[in-house]
Amino acid sequence: MAVVPSPWHEATVLRIERATPRSLSVFLRAPVARSVAGQHLVVRLSAPDGYEASRSYSIASAPDAADIELLVERIDDGEVSPFVHDVLRPGDLLDVRGPLGGHFIWRPEGSGPLLLVAGGSGIAPLMAMVRDWARHAASVPLLLIASARRWDDLAFRDELLALQARETQFAFVATTTREATARPGHFNQRLDGALLRQCLQRWRQAPQHVYVCGANRFVEAVAGGLLDAGVPASAIRTERYGGA
Repeated sequence: MAVVPSPWHEATVLRIERATPRSLSVFLRAPVARSVAGQHLVVRLSAPDGYEASRSYSIASAPDAADIELLVERIDDGEVSPFVHDVLRPGDLLDVRGPLGGHFIWRPEGSGPLLLVAGGSGIAPLMAMVRDWARHAASVPLLLIASARRWDDLAFRDELLALQARETQFAFVATTTREATARPGHFNQRLDGALLRQCLQRWRQAPQHVYVCGANRFVEAVAGGLLDAGVPASAIRTERYGGA
């Protein structure tokens, strides 16, 4: 039986906010189905000469949010992100398809301790999970470990710090690889197996569900480190994008 592709819908750009020096949060309103935390939209651009380019962007907003938030990192040689950063304005229209994705998703019903590990802009789908957790499953222990080059490159950082101060079951650990950050509880190194074990020992929970998102090399290293730390492979789900 042939799979019917998801139809294209017209989305309106509501507002655009700076998330990091190289990333924007783009807020859309579109007549699409409600998402599940971890899903993505495909964004399509069409030129007057008929040329089209499309890219997938994870949804960072909670499934029951009124607006859809996409985190768009600037890729200098990309076909879509430079347009989003340099040309797109509130009120513009975009073609979108989705929400899509059925493997890298999380639902709050019946969930046990949750571990999320993000590299760079890979935090976007995990942010949807964090926000869904905060609304519907805040009694479940959740640890988010986020790696970025610098402190200012950590998207949603202030929201996560505020959530940690407010919710006793939420733990947030950041590590920066190209900037020394003298902030208690955070680290200044690459996320390797030893640091993962240290974070898990501090957390004192056995994660039942683990989601890892980032560049290929990051995801491979984290998944290997989690296995070495005793996390079963059946508990780990990964999503990756190109690049190192």
